[in-house]
Amino acid sequence: MSRTDFRLARRSFTAAALALAAAWGTPAAAQGLTDLKIIAPAAPGGGWDSASRMLQQTLTATGAVKNVQVVNVPGAGGTVGLAQFVNTAKGDGHTLMVMGITMVGAVLTNKAPVGLDAVTPIARLTGDPLVVVVPASSPYKTLKDLAAALKADTSKVVWAGGSAGGADHILAGLVSKAAGGDATKLNYVPFSGGGEALAEMLGGRVSAGVSGYNEFESQIKAGKLRALGVSTAARMQGKDVPTLKEQGMDVELVNWRGIVAGPGITPAQKTAFAAAVEKAVKSPEWAKVLTARGWDDAYLNADQFAAFLKADQARVKDVLTTIGLVK
Repeated sequence: MSRTDFRLARRSFTAAALALAAAWGTPAAAQGLTDLKIIAPAAPGGGWDSASRMLQQTLTATGAVKNVQVVNVPGAGGTVGLAQFVNTAKGDGHTLMVMGITMVGAVLTNKAPVGLDAVTPIARLTGDPLVVVVPASSPYKTLKDLAAALKADTSKVVWAGGSAGGADHILAGLVSKAAGGDATKLNYVPFSGGGEALAEMLGGRVSAGVSGYNEFESQIKAGKLRALGVSTAARMQGKDVPTLKEQGMDVELVNWRGIVAGPGITPAQKTAFAAAVEKAVKSPEWAKVLTARGWDDAYLNADQFAAFLKADQARVKDVLTTIGLVK
């Protein structure tokens, strides 16, 4: 073979190799994820379960992932699922877990043996506006009334909300602190679901409640509950409820949800996860989910979410320390 023929043959081989690499490459990155398991660290029907199943539907509808399975692992504010996930999903390029601010608090309050530093952040997904409500028969007609009661004797205002250390509990603590009350005397009763908290409020056994706005919306519209304020930076579109901030209370909190991968995944696996999630959450299908569920689009990419998660862990720890849940 002449030198010219050898060069031509080498070029032909190189081109073929490049074409093959483009066609195959890293399987997950080049061809997309084929199979994916999403761990919902809560019982069916809750916020994390809903987020997992809505993401499941959107991933498959957009073709971002062919087959998606949701597995529920409930317990202890998500920390049972977190521990199992970290132990089984190390280096796993086909498993993700939905989580959120409640898990941040639960890790601290439960003194969980496995923390969120063990996971690999992939994306922040949604924000769920929280609302402070009182029964329609309550003497607290406004947020100012509630704040005055909290300042006078924080312990006499009985709050109802979700799990201890979760977003509802954190907001109750922030409101009490901002009102000038003694946040260490916060009287908070945790319930496993909004339905139980609602029953306690309607029965007159608690003074105020916190939950996602959508969970209480029907009772607010029916006049059974009075919405005193939402925890978002700006008013919710189409809802005539003032924010806490516009009423002079410097409090802002969103019940965010995100998705993470296990420890020890490769850069290619992380890229594949991030690309699939981004394709789903930037689709028209996901926009319809957000509207139907009343969720805010709170998307952050992997690097942004990692920075946010680090900062939010510090903030939540500070709040929970203030109200005496963490020492």
